[in-house]
Amino acid sequence: MGLNIGFVSTRLAGTDGVSLEASKWADVLEKSGHPCFWFAGQLDRPASQCFPVPQAHFQHEQNLAINAGILGKKRRTPEVTRAIHDLRALLKQAVHRFITTFSIDLLVVENALTIPMHISLGLALTEAIAETQIPTIAHHHDFHWERLRFSVNAVGDYLRMAFPPNLPNIRHVVINSEAQEQLALRAGIASTVIPNVLDFDHEPRIDANGSQAFRKAMGLKNGDRLILQPTRIIQRKGIEHAIALVRQLNDPRNKLVVSHEAGDEGMEYAQWLKEYACEHRVDLRLVTTRITDPWTGNGNGDCSLWDIYPYADFITYPSLYEGFGNAFLEAIYFRKPMLINRYATFIRDIEPLGFDLTVMDGFLSRKTVAAVQEILDTPQRRQKMVDHNYTVAAKHYSYKLLRSQLSTVLGRFFMDTEPLQAPAEETPTTRLPPCRTTVARFDNTPSCAVASG
Repeated sequence: MGLNIGFVSTRLAGTDGVSLEASKWADVLEKSGHPCFWFAGQLDRPASQCFPVPQAHFQHEQNLAINAGILGKKRRTPEVTRAIHDLRALLKQAVHRFITTFSIDLLVVENALTIPMHISLGLALTEAIAETQIPTIAHHHDFHWERLRFSVNAVGDYLRMAFPPNLPNIRHVVINSEAQEQLALRAGIASTVIPNVLDFDHEPRIDANGSQAFRKAMGLKNGDRLILQPTRIIQRKGIEHAIALVRQLNDPRNKLVVSHEAGDEGMEYAQWLKEYACEHRVDLRLVTTRITDPWTGNGNGDCSLWDIYPYADFITYPSLYEGFGNAFLEAIYFRKPMLINRYATFIRDIEPLGFDLTVMDGFLSRKTVAAVQEILDTPQRRQKMVDHNYTVAAKHYSYKLLRSQLSTVLGRFFMDTEPLQAPAEETPTTRLPPCRTTVARFDNTPSCAVASG
């Protein structure tokens, strides 16, 4: 008899790292006979398995008002405290109803007990978990001490209580070894490291029609090179380094495409990138539609991530900070060469495994640009690189590892639970309709003089 598993977060929709990793966990769990259900402020899963609560979204107006009163401040007013607890009470009732409605046996909390983007939801979850004693996996992607914007706040008491909570019925999972050490040091909490994964036992199934439609929608012509930045448009992704790379390559065939929308952390950085690209005459193109999670196929996007990667000629991933790095694995899964910045988790957990990559160390040197140029111009070097990287990743970041690790965690709660097994024949992800992506090009701005190529 399978367990009913409830995933909880502020948002479980689209292609942010938290939503994608939750989809992979659910993919493995459901194929092992454990039905999965979803609670969040925004959801793109099947409606029959969802419990949407708009107030749980980190961008809900009530939460935004609370954050304005607690972040960047050392003192909160009684009115803000009252607002926090009013929303906490509403959300706690919703969590209880979710557990009851779907007869949930195990909660998996995705980052909502980790980073305090929604204080009231974290408090509500902590109290509900304590009251019900429901077995819970707290899946931590990035802690508040890892982000500068949370360093000054007026809710230190709540952070100690709920971000994360130290309760006997919670097992904590982190995605890198530094997080494991810091969680033990700062909170005295033991945890298990489960890195991000992909199904390297099965090659990606590529929809040629969808991929060609994406390329056409982006306005790319025969002979153009698609330099892909497969990330959200937020400052820590270091997209200005990708622009600098394309500028220094100085080839009008190179078109830099950013695959994800802006907005999670405001639009100011996106506007600056627009101006920066214009100043350096870099042809930068943005996808302006939501990209759908390839594991669910239930989002409102016109296009899947799996429609974007196949026709990329090169991947840029110059992030300043990542908890792990989904785009890193995705590029390897599609056998694409890439430029990667040596962020801390990469240096500590990934680089020692022996990947063959072009790297930068916080700045773009002439040597690095020359290495990228060589890869673009030398098919034999490129093929050898990507094949080697796929082999290494299959050993260290496969579904097989995830099944093994999740079996261990579940076994600590449910002694009679069978180990998670791979299905005899796993069917590839259901394909989405042909891509109907629309794009916004920076050279549409009147003041911009971008080389059109």
